[in-house]
Amino acid sequence: MKIVVVTLPRFREAGMRIAAFLEAELLPYSAEVFINLYGKYDAIVCVMSAGIAVRGCAPLLTDKWHDPAVIVVTPDLRYAVPVLGGHHGGNEVAKRLSDLGIEPVISTATEVMGRPSVEETARSGGFTIVNRSSTREVNGAILDGDVPIVRVQPPKIVVADSGVSVLVTDSRYVIGIGCRLGTTADEIRSAVSSACKDAGISEDSVTLYATTIKKFHEKGLHDGVASLSGNLIFLDDETINKQIPATPSRAEMLGLRGVAEPCALALSKTGTLILKKTVYGRVTVAIGK
Repeated sequence: MKIVVVTLPRFREAGMRIAAFLEAELLPYSAEVFINLYGKYDAIVCVMSAGIAVRGCAPLLTDKWHDPAVIVVTPDLRYAVPVLGGHHGGNEVAKRLSDLGIEPVISTATEVMGRPSVEETARSGGFTIVNRSSTREVNGAILDGDVPIVRVQPPKIVVADSGVSVLVTDSRYVIGIGCRLGTTADEIRSAVSSACKDAGISEDSVTLYATTIKKFHEKGLHDGVASLSGNLIFLDDETINKQIPATPSRAEMLGLRGVAEPCALALSKTGTLILKKTVYGRVTVAIGK
């Protein structure tokens, strides 16, 4: 997700802190700032009053599928309020800022009620929503009760009424990941970010992560992948050892041919690696296509 932080000059220090944490660009507020950056970023974090942010963005709005998420952060760094695009990255950014002690103020009904919206299901699963107009009706139904998710294996032709949201798989890469005991979520996020940069791909193009079942109790791994809006798959020894990794691994001591490379290969559609096993501190990453 490409993020920019816009701050009033007097709140520059707060803006710098947020920008550093989010690895975002920092821009000073001006009368033309929103016009100049609109359409270039996935999310805009505004360190200013909600009124200034809303008035600046309002003339530029098209629809929620094309507008960036807009998150207002109070200058005292107490609250982060997604005012636009909550289901489209705004809530996610606000929740990430909680690591800085900033409280996310979420107003989207499905999140407030603890239920996954169609958009959130799509984001977390790496899916594309085909019939976007369906989401209002389906999200309303989700508020009233459980709405089943039905997976259809190809080849099939799906005919859906207006009250059915159709999501299609849209994940181009899979990350195989291994880590040392006690690795933190921040270490996982940092390693994934570095690996994606080294591979020349966007973090948003990865929604599937795989590791060995032996790492099931690693809380940092769970939390790190969750913060990246990814799905974490735990593979058994047999599945891992069927793969032929490109690089020798110390995981042989665990009875495995490896972790990062064979896990990426096991879920890769093409059986190829765009990034061989690479070590980032206490985390090992490989990326399959």
